[in-house]
Amino acid sequence: MKVNPELLKERRDRILKAVALEKPDRIPVVLEYSGFAANATKTEIADFISSPSKATETMIQAYKLIGGGDAINYGTFSPYRLSYLYGAKVKVPGIDLPPDGMWQVVETELMKVEDYDRILEIGWPEFFKGFLSDRVFNDAAWNLLPANQERVDIIGLWSDEGVPVLTGGNVTTPFELLCGSRSTEKFFLDLLEIPDKVEAVMELMIPHLSLTNVDRMINRGYMVAWVGGWRTAPFMLSPRIWERFVWPYFHQQVNKVVEAGLIPLLHLDSNWDRELDRFKDFPKGKIIMALDGETDIFRAKEILGDHICLMGDVPPSMLAFDTPDDVYQYSRKLIRSLGPEGFILQSGCDIPANATLENVQAMLAAALEK
Repeated sequence: MKVNPELLKERRDRILKAVALEKPDRIPVVLEYSGFAANATKTEIADFISSPSKATETMIQAYKLIGGGDAINYGTFSPYRLSYLYGAKVKVPGIDLPPDGMWQVVETELMKVEDYDRILEIGWPEFFKGFLSDRVFNDAAWNLLPANQERVDIIGLWSDEGVPVLTGGNVTTPFELLCGSRSTEKFFLDLLEIPDKVEAVMELMIPHLSLTNVDRMINRGYMVAWVGGWRTAPFMLSPRIWERFVWPYFHQQVNKVVEAGLIPLLHLDSNWDRELDRFKDFPKGKIIMALDGETDIFRAKEILGDHICLMGDVPPSMLAFDTPDDVYQYSRKLIRSLGPEGFILQSGCDIPANATLENVQAMLAAALEK
């Protein structure tokens, strides 16, 4: 039986008010998890990732165990989708790993230095298509590749539970793809040894890295697009390198998402403290900045609180190893310090697979003031 559509609207409106820096009736809480759903429901990881329908069903079961939430960050999961973000192989439970292990992105040099010239010669779309087929997915499990799996109405299944799904995909940057496909060590050397060639390739790539995903998300009814920052964190790079190879492309991608009518969710892992002021460049009240505990979220509030909605940042370690009271008290601190306008309570990055159900429930209770 379908949930009252008014509940879906209420939760969606609560999120949108927070994004717009308006005061909602209470601080919204968003749940972000994948492996946690399998462990919470006692589902083997290999079974959980076996199909989009199984992943979605398991995540919905976990949502019910938690007891609610105003939205789910993403509504299904496939480990091979990470390959499209990083240009890297992924080891999969039940295929490359034990059935109850966790998937792993493989750090290795799949793209060679001579491939820069190949990209400049034939263009990024043709290169990347062949690269995925010949070097990334050449030994992958055919039945688990996203293109070979059944389509599932993710939004519809979650809507039946009265839960908005925020995002249906990612908009990545040239740095993330090149770093993942070359490997961190090799790519960082490229930035020093052949910077002009790397920049030329990035300029060639950037027009192709958002249009397809953005159009697909709009057509399917999503309201948010992830724009991720993983290896692009300022903590990892000198100001000179970051200014040249990260910010111009990250800036373009965020603005493209805004112009398309979606909300960019800036999923910023690691430490972004050094460059927080730069985010004032983006339109006010149009963006979510999701932090993972490494960036000082309280400082981010001081700098950006009247400009960008912050999301986070109950630490994964706390959700896994601390007590429910610890989680509750920290969550209440976040709510008091960062609300009532422009804040969404969430875990810092994903709720980890080994989080305890009681701790996740405590985070939710803090938002509901139970």
